Amino acid sequence: MLSATNIAMERVTLDHIQAARRRIGESVYLTPCPQSHGLSELLGGPVYLKLENLQKTGSYKERGALNKLLTLSPEECTRGLVTASAGNHAQSLAYHATRLGLNARIWMPLTTPLVKVAASRQYGAEVILHGMNFDESFLAASQYSRAHGCTFIHPFDDHGVIAGQGTLALELLEQVSSLQVVVVPVGGGGLISGMAVALKELNPAIQVLGVQSSAFPSMVHAVQKARPVTLQPTTTIADGIAVRRAGEKTLPLIQRYVDDLLVVDEEEIANAVLFLLERQKTLAEGAGATALAAVLHHKVKCDGKVTVVIVSGGNTDVTLLARIIQRGLVKDGRLLRLRVSIPDHPGALHRLTEVIASHQGNIVETSYHRAFHGASVGETVIDLTMETRGCSHSDAMTAALANSGYSHQRIV
Repeated sequence: MLSATNIAMERVTLDHIQAARRRIGESVYLTPCPQSHGLSELLGGPVYLKLENLQKTGSYKERGALNKLLTLSPEECTRGLVTASAGNHAQSLAYHATRLGLNARIWMPLTTPLVKVAASRQYGAEVILHGMNFDESFLAASQYSRAHGCTFIHPFDDHGVIAGQGTLALELLEQVSSLQVVVVPVGGGGLISGMAVALKELNPAIQVLGVQSSAFPSMVHAVQKARPVTLQPTTTIADGIAVRRAGEKTLPLIQRYVDDLLVVDEEEIANAVLFLLERQKTLAEGAGATALAAVLHHKVKCDGKVTVVIVSGGNTDVTLLARIIQRGLVKDGRLLRLRVSIPDHPGALHRLTEVIASHQGNIVETSYHRAFHGASVGETVIDLTMETRGCSHSDAMTAALANSGYSHQRIV
């Protein structure tokens, strides 16, 4: 377990999570948890994917949002609902609030992918775009809620939300027999804290691992410091878990019940998104594929154990998806960019492309430079972007160019 802290333990219990499951009932989809044969072969043990990206609103956030709404008093409901969200909590709250006849007003960052903003509005919420990140949106929403006496629904640091997210763990225990390891993406900690309470209380031998983006390791820092700390703002393709400060209520639960927290970088996340698209035929956003990134890149020691990876969300903008796929191709060695020096005379480019073609490289983009990148008089520097079959093919390509006398460097 992660080290204990002097922060008082919050009382989200197994009973609360079991009650939440009865409460939300069939209003939340029982998502499938199929075995991934490709991952199982790669890791030498059975690996399952819990596909929360198939929820009605595209993420696990429905569980916590609905449970919280169903525990509100009539007076709290009539005051109007306010929240802040990077996107997935917004959609979940908008959908279930409208379904229950409640009004929701949601603050979202200006940088939120269009698909998440549009969906939240279509589900019936009033959306206010404010701030460049979640924290700025959260501050504005909190101030509005206090000024107007509204009921604020925290996206992760709330007992009812945490209990609702924990219902996912109860499903896993029924879907996967002999479960030994669960890998969960972590932002503010609402999902993993609820899941960890349920899993550890029912079977303490189950290993619970959390995964954060290296751009926003807020929970990692919180555990190290034994208190939430606020990180500097930055950007990440895992916008759904781009939380700068861990939750006050989620942190003690994670310290008590979670075995370890891991970190993955942007390229590893992109590679996981690509894997899900190509090998599993399912779409995940960057945050949704973060747990898988840790498994794919051997940061999780499965050792043949029965492992479940949470695919937590699938709401991604198509333009962002295109960039994520490109980064995944680079990480996978299937998109190679080289800077090559060639003589500046007729036929020189033709001879270069012959070498590339003879090794089955496919050129998709070129850029010529006579006056830059140290090109001497009588020489041209050319940037080439090529499609290859993977890292070994890329290495063979660069070796062939070197053997043919071409000076070159990889561009990353």
